[in-house]
Formats: sequence, structure tokens, C-alpha cells
Amino acid sequence: MSSATVEAWPEGPAGLATRGRRGFRAWRRTRPFWGGLLAVIAGLPILYFPYAKLSLGGLTVAMATTAGAGSLLIGLLMILLGITAWCQPIVRVFCGVATTILALISIPVSNLGGFGMGAIPGLIAGGLLVSWAPLPAAPETADPAAAEAAVQDAAPTAQAVAAPTAQLPAQAAAAQPPAYEAAPTANAEGEQR
Repeated sequence: MSSATVEAWPEGPAGLATRGRRGFRAWRRTRPFWGGLLAVIAGLPILYFPYAKLSLGGLTVAMATTAGAGSLLIGLLMILLGITAWCQPIVRVFCGVATTILALISIPVSNLGGFGMGAIPGLIAGGLLVSWAPLPAAPETADPAAAEAAVQDAAPTAQAVAAPTAQLPAQAAAAQPPAYEAAPTANAEGEQR
């Protein structure tokens, strides 16, 4: 290995692979990755089988149906919905519902949903896309001591958690807004006279 290679990659090729893997993991965790991947995988057999010509021994089997265009449309839409869920996680619920509906429609239209190899992953993908939710954002601070102080400030103290004290009648009356056209009430000094 030359010195120029070492200078270009200070952590070496293994460090570059580690950094790439960590970056991909961070990207994957911010979107419905597995639901989108299953939607893409589900679209492939639905797209493939109506146009395939399989050869079993000396016998050629063509599984082309009259709904070949429907299979093409369903397969491409499922792949597109999976990729859309990756690129725009905000529309994951729409993508999940549409993927589920397309997987169900593929059963009668596209050779039993690609012989089950497209319908079953499509149904699972739809459920994963609908149920995925982003993680709440963690507060980012550069100073760990400041982050710990913020957590302690946000934590309720023992005095704040204690049972509320009873209010005096004058405090309770002052806290309630007066009703319209209600008779005026006597104040605390007027009641003592």
C-alpha cells in the first residue's frame, strides 16, 4: 500500500467500510426500510411470472395471462411504493395501504399473486409500512454536564410531586371566573361584619 493511499484514508479501508455501514444504519433507522424492501421484493415476482417462459425438461411452459398489463402495472406500482416509502417516510401510511390493496388485487389478476411469492410479502410489507413510526428526536448538546443538568431540571422535585394543598374559600372564588348575569357575591370582609 502506498503512502498516498494511507493519507487519503486516514482510518484505512476498514474504517471507510465501518463509516459507510454506520451511515447506512443511520439512514435506515429514519425510514420504514424493511417495509419498503419487502414491497420492492413483492413487486418482482408479480412483474416476472406473467411474462416468463419456463422450460421444464423439454417442455416450455408460458404463464402469460390476459391480464399481463395488469400484472405489469401492479408489480411496478408495488416497487414504486416501496421506493417512495424510503424517500418520503411521511407518506408511509398511504404506501402501506396501497401496497396491501395491490397485493390483494394481484391474487386474481397475476397468477395468484406471483404464486404467493408476491402476495404474501406484499401483505407483510403493507403492515410494516403502516405500523412504522419514527423515533422521537433526542436532545443534542455538546456538553454532557449541560445535558445532565437539563434532565435534572426537567425532573419533578419531591415538593412538586406532593399532594396539592386545599385552597381557602377566597382563593377558590378568585380562581373561578364570574358567570354572566350572576348575582355579585360578598367578599371576605363583607362576610365578617
